[in-house]
Amino acid sequence: MPQIHINRVENITPELLTAFERLLPQLTQAPIPSEEELQELLDSPSVLVIAREGSQVGQIIGAGCLGLFHTPSGFHAHVEDVIVDENCRRHGVGEAIVEYLLQVAREMGLKGVSLTCNPRRSAANLLYQKMGFKKWETNTYWFGLQGDES
Repeated sequence: MPQIHINRVENITPELLTAFERLLPQLTQAPIPSEEELQELLDSPSVLVIAREGSQVGQIIGAGCLGLFHTPSGFHAHVEDVIVDENCRRHGVGEAIVEYLLQVAREMGLKGVSLTCNPRRSAANLLYQKMGFKKWETNTYWFGLQGDES
């Protein structure tokens, strides 16, 4: 397993923008976030992390986000957009990203963290179960506000 360095994103750099242009299409068809959109994320309570190969200056090979939000029932955390470059998968990168995000949640005193994962992503589903995430029987619904049914 290659050495993996995970760190919290503190500012937007050209390297980060380029990494998201490469990584995000490997997860979703969502538009690539602009510099302004990423800055809004950094200005929010949420936590964005990146994974680098080898050291703090190695290539960005993954990313993940801990979405943090308040509701009347409390303060919640949701793991989102865990992405590992397709050339670096099955080497512990995704697990390292999620472990880092779970540690952030622990340090915040949160009771738990949720996540959703498409059933077609079998390797990711197996990873989350191996890490101790429990499958909840619930319904997730989507209401497209722009005529988008996907």
